[in-house]
Amino acid sequence: MTKKLLLIFIMIGMISCQEDQVYELPKNTAILLAGDDAKTWKLARRSNNNVRMNMGPCFMECRQSFSNDHSVRDINGENKNCGPSLVGTWEFKKGAKNEPYLRITSPQIPELLSTSKEYKDFKILKLTMDTLEVVFRHNQYGNKSRLIKDILVREDLDIGDRYFHH
Repeated sequence: MTKKLLLIFIMIGMISCQEDQVYELPKNTAILLAGDDAKTWKLARRSNNNVRMNMGPCFMECRQSFSNDHSVRDINGENKNCGPSLVGTWEFKKGAKNEPYLRITSPQIPELLSTSKEYKDFKILKLTMDTLEVVFRHNQYGNKSRLIKDILVREDLDIGDRYFHH
């Protein structure tokens, strides 16, 4: 019995330590995100409350470009029935537990992302030369809050299984 309790406490301790770990951004974070001048990312996968979402034409065509002058723009408006293009600025922020966030600010944010603020914070889970992984809360149909996880990759990467449908 004592060994079982000890094992349970060790497991709880290990889980607690993992929760306290915060992803640290690499030193060259701005270059990884925006390149030397600008860098364009495409959506590789999206999940909604841990369920992989369908990737239709708008998701497939969408590109988001980050420039080293801290401007950001997507190309939704250039695609049929995909809504307006978002134009704004970006910056890195730290959360309450020192976790890294990518903040996008634009007067379009309230309408496009169903929020009252002119900015949206995306928690950074991973940032490399090829991959940007973020998670954020989003109010959807019926004003239900959902956890959205996006995995973006460099525009020039050819990855399979993007056009996904259940």
